[in-house]
Amino acid sequence: MTDTTPETHEPGLENLLTEDRRFPPSPEFVDQANAQRGLYAWANADRPSFWAEQARELLSWEQPFEEVLDWSKAPFARWFADGTLNAAYNAVDRHVEAGNGHRVALHFEGEGGDTRTVTYADLKREVSKAANAFTALGVGTGDRVAIYLPLIPEAVITMLACARIGAPHSVVFGGFSAEALSTRINDAEAKLVVTADGGYRRGAASALKPAVDEALTKGTPSVQHVLVVKRTGQDVAWNDEVDVWWSDVVDAASDQHTPVAVEAEHPLFILYTSGTTGKPKGIFHTTGGYLTQAAYTHRNVFDLKPETDVYWCTADVGWITGHTYVVYGPLINGATQVIYEGTPDTPHRGRWWEIIQKYKVSILYTAPTAIRTCMKWGEEIPNQFDLSSLRVLGSVGEPINPEAWMWYRRVIGGDSAPIVDTWWQTETGAIMISPLPGVTETKPGSAQVPLPGIAADVVDDEAHPVPDGGGGYLVLTEPWPSMLRGIWGDPDRYVDTYWSRFQGLYFAGDGAKKDADGDIWLLGRVDDVMNVSGHRLSTTEIESALVSHPWVAEAAVVGAADETTGQAVVAFVILRGDAGGGDQEADAVQTELRNHVAKEIGPIAKPRQILVVAELPKTRSGKIMRRLLRDVAENRQVGDATTLADSSVMDLIARGLSAPGAKQED
Repeated sequence: MTDTTPETHEPGLENLLTEDRRFPPSPEFVDQANAQRGLYAWANADRPSFWAEQARELLSWEQPFEEVLDWSKAPFARWFADGTLNAAYNAVDRHVEAGNGHRVALHFEGEGGDTRTVTYADLKREVSKAANAFTALGVGTGDRVAIYLPLIPEAVITMLACARIGAPHSVVFGGFSAEALSTRINDAEAKLVVTADGGYRRGAASALKPAVDEALTKGTPSVQHVLVVKRTGQDVAWNDEVDVWWSDVVDAASDQHTPVAVEAEHPLFILYTSGTTGKPKGIFHTTGGYLTQAAYTHRNVFDLKPETDVYWCTADVGWITGHTYVVYGPLINGATQVIYEGTPDTPHRGRWWEIIQKYKVSILYTAPTAIRTCMKWGEEIPNQFDLSSLRVLGSVGEPINPEAWMWYRRVIGGDSAPIVDTWWQTETGAIMISPLPGVTETKPGSAQVPLPGIAADVVDDEAHPVPDGGGGYLVLTEPWPSMLRGIWGDPDRYVDTYWSRFQGLYFAGDGAKKDADGDIWLLGRVDDVMNVSGHRLSTTEIESALVSHPWVAEAAVVGAADETTGQAVVAFVILRGDAGGGDQEADAVQTELRNHVAKEIGPIAKPRQILVVAELPKTRSGKIMRRLLRDVAENRQVGDATTLADSSVMDLIARGLSAPGAKQED
């Protein structure tokens, strides 16, 4: 029996995979890039001064700031605190004043093919009307507004209208339940809820207002009105004392409105984490620092040229990616962007590529899970469309495995578009670690280096930086402008959650390693680390090894209790549609894949068990719910699956345990 006696201090994470492929930017891209190599030295010399310069260059201030950073009450930061500004003015009005009102702000594409084109002048009118309507409904500066909408122009308009009057918004993703919605409404004490009769998903009208009605029946004493956008035309229950149609109050309002200047530290929004246990955390961000880093990262990481680029971030506004890289970052920078209501496979699996061809999208920002899904469907689908307009590709949400990175570059980017693999969180507010497309020699699967102005490191259990080649915990060592200012109404929880693990360092739970060059590779949540015979293995590296096999489109790995090794590796894999192993015997598939992992990483990482599945359990934001897979692997009753995009997936997986492909290995 292998000795599994725990050590006094757990070692850092094992660094198992190596990646030797390199992709320097082309000389042509370097010559035109917004961000040049000197940005790092400038920022490292004096980070606060660097950020002050970004704030002055990228934003318009009603009252210019003098104080840059107050860190005297760490970990509670104050950036540009004596300055005042308005987020909506920065995102809309100033572009119109500069003569760019005719520029398209939003190309909206409905799932059913309906479209709307919204210029900056249009957006200014609509946001002003909504701001006046909200004020007439009793919403004032400092009041909170809950938003429960599909990804339609009114979602963007509502967020900006809230910002225009200084009312912090709390966007709740339209797939969340009435229970989740009521919890968030009550925690924020929202005065107004903005929703729609429904939205379109997978070719059908999906109701939204009934969830709001149910949430209100659970007791939401702060809510005075529910403002309803007519999107699908489906019948809805109506309460004349509370419910108001958008068309009745917004469309009739004046389109003249003066933005309210707020202090830089005034809360801009609350965004709740989507945890399924315990009370959700209301992460809140303020105005000046958040907008500074949103604009700076959007301009430099994506090399945005607002006069010529068409930008598309595929995220919903219900997530932080949609806040920062659909609403605030792009609009502050005067970008033209695409927003799409539906799913990638409705009405066909080429829908995304059709949209890129139609609008000549030049910058695409999406999630690794979406990329791997498209890999599973086969490259012949994107190959039917003209994707030559694409010049920068981005990845967000979780570590991207090298083979998906390579597929993304080759099939979608024409083997030439640089890929920016970005690491950040709801809590950080904006991108923290990423290549710069005109500077960095990129490595498939690596976020690589902190952006200019950001201080990050990988440390061991004693908070010592690990050497190059070592693995450990990703921490941020200095404050940054877009950092969360706390958990709404619970400052002690903020300190305990993010600042108690390592003294003076921000840690939010991600493992990472440094390669031989000192570049950073994300290894997933430390909660997902497995301890196999005393070796601390990252799920991300084993998943990457599996997906590097030509048969495998996607994989999820968990650690299951094992009497001999403490934990054993259990893998769930989706085979590609054209997989060479698709018709192989289940035993042969398992043997092939186990041996492949052993070859790529080492025998210690061989999965004890491999289950071939049709789908993986994912939230609507695309994250794999490994907690549920651990339940299956350890033969427990499957836990709460309400946040899954498709809860029936777990039934299929659980039934598959006794099916071919689920054989256990000694």
